[in-house]
Amino acid sequence: MTDSAATDSSMTDPSGGSMSDTVIVQSSWVDTGQGTVDRRIFSDQAIYQQELKRVFARGWNFICHESQIPESGCFFLSYIGEDQVIAVRDREGGLQVLLNSCPHRGNTVCRSEQGKARSFFCSYHGWNFDLDGKLVGVPGYKDFYRQQLDKQALGLQSAAKVESYKGFVFASLDKDAPDLKSYLGWVGRLGLDLIAERGDMEVIDGIQKNRIKCNWKLAVDNLFDWYHPKVSHGSAERIGMLDEKDLRYMNQMVMLGEFGHAIAGGDLTDEHLAEIEKTVAAGGKPDNPTDRAQVWRTTEAAKQALGPVGVRCYGHPNIFPNLWVSAVGPPQVCLRIPRGPFETELWWFTFVDKNQTDKEKAAVARVAGHIFGPSGLLEQDDGENWSHSTRGSVGAVTGQRPINFSMGLGLDKMTADVSGQNHVKSVVNEHAQLWLYRAWQDWMAADDWAQLRDKHSLPPDGVV
Repeated sequence: MTDSAATDSSMTDPSGGSMSDTVIVQSSWVDTGQGTVDRRIFSDQAIYQQELKRVFARGWNFICHESQIPESGCFFLSYIGEDQVIAVRDREGGLQVLLNSCPHRGNTVCRSEQGKARSFFCSYHGWNFDLDGKLVGVPGYKDFYRQQLDKQALGLQSAAKVESYKGFVFASLDKDAPDLKSYLGWVGRLGLDLIAERGDMEVIDGIQKNRIKCNWKLAVDNLFDWYHPKVSHGSAERIGMLDEKDLRYMNQMVMLGEFGHAIAGGDLTDEHLAEIEKTVAAGGKPDNPTDRAQVWRTTEAAKQALGPVGVRCYGHPNIFPNLWVSAVGPPQVCLRIPRGPFETELWWFTFVDKNQTDKEKAAVARVAGHIFGPSGLLEQDDGENWSHSTRGSVGAVTGQRPINFSMGLGLDKMTADVSGQNHVKSVVNEHAQLWLYRAWQDWMAADDWAQLRDKHSLPPDGVV
């Protein structure tokens, strides 16, 4: 990869002043040969501002699940980077994603996190917007504006593209972005299938939200990390919250997709799944709770959707840039929403099958809340680590030493499969983490989608 310069002269700092220095994306930031990453990418404000434009505003971002906005007027507030957006069903039931900013003075037109509305009203001067974002009411339009206001041009700004994949709603602010299915590729779609194929899935009301003093990228790369659980989460094993087998999952499978999507974690193996299927066919249930949670994989529908390799996947997917699909424990997804270089807001969405009993749904919510989120034992462990890692990026001395993702580098090979689901079979490694940063650098270096399409890294077909 060659050095590339960002040429966006409109970039501004948080205080509103112009940045005098152009951000130069350097290949040394992510050294794929040595497996190292420069710590400045976790602390530099100019780099962060460029991320908001070149990663978040350009990419496809998870907004909500369709079950959260089931009918006309139902809305949910979400974020694309630091741009707040309203996901809403319009009067025809179509999906809309609108920027939550009145074009008059920039005030928000929706304050509730979720609900149902007939329109969106600006509490500053009373401008009123329909569910599709059109400006339909302006106090003083006749007397004050004297009818000299182009209401058609002053509606709420819409996302350039909005699409749904099996109920997962995504939006992009870039009109040149590819369609969602192409963007996700087979790795991204598999990541979402690991929840979508478990049943008729819906999100439990009440998104768990908390903030951690860390850079968003460190919170993302951790989801691929199976090196830390035995150390960081040893206490969870000792009190019986985690199965010892989950902390010692040495047989690893890694899948690398275009544009930065990846999955890393355990390999259930065909033999293991055959044992589960045999038990179910005989009318029984696996003894191990972890195996009981995998019974859904034995259905023909799941096998077809996941594919011959994907059905064995017992790992965590990340939909680039910041959607973690927690597919190992209770079905959840988590957004790592940036709040500056040194803070990340985490949103946890917990899924249940609509056909489960209320008791079963409550059990899923209880377990999920004790693992991740503000009260989650594992996230308390992780958050401390991410916070200290971020803090180490600003030291005059510590900030100069790159962090290391070289585990397994050059020692594993991509295994080709006739299905096209190529993957790495190995022990614990850091291939997915390094892939994340390599892709991040591609996004940061590209001036537009045309350049990103032409120059982004392709998944390897040999040694990784």
